[in-house]
Amino acid sequence: MTSPTLRLDIVSAEKQIFSGEVEMVFVTGETGELGIAPGHSQLLTNLNPGQVRALLPNKEEELFYISGGMLEVQPYIVSVLADTAMRADDIDEASAISAREQAEKLLSGKVSAIDLARATSELSQLTAQINTIRQLKKKMRVR
Repeated sequence: MTSPTLRLDIVSAEKQIFSGEVEMVFVTGETGELGIAPGHSQLLTNLNPGQVRALLPNKEEELFYISGGMLEVQPYIVSVLADTAMRADDIDEASAISAREQAEKLLSGKVSAIDLARATSELSQLTAQINTIRQLKKKMRVR
């Protein structure tokens, strides 16, 4: 007997990143971590920058990075709409670390309120990218 699944669609402003059947989806909403299983009640919420984890029917796990966005949940359909979304293995960890260091330097100096908000947002997104790629590397080592 197969376990019930739900359809997951992850879409960025540029393209569709993923569309398929999954057993569970894990995301970071504005109020914390969410785990969504088949039959979940309807939900619409903002998403923070971070990762989307999808547990596939074959028990494999797919990891994605999103810059934030919206989550819509229907009982058997989950839609993630993000400005930026990418598969974890497409993230360049070295570039993300370098950019994060630059954002941290900017934050340590005197900056205007606008620059501070921009650097803080960028730092949050870069940290989420780095955490996503490290999670993927950790998962690959376990196999």
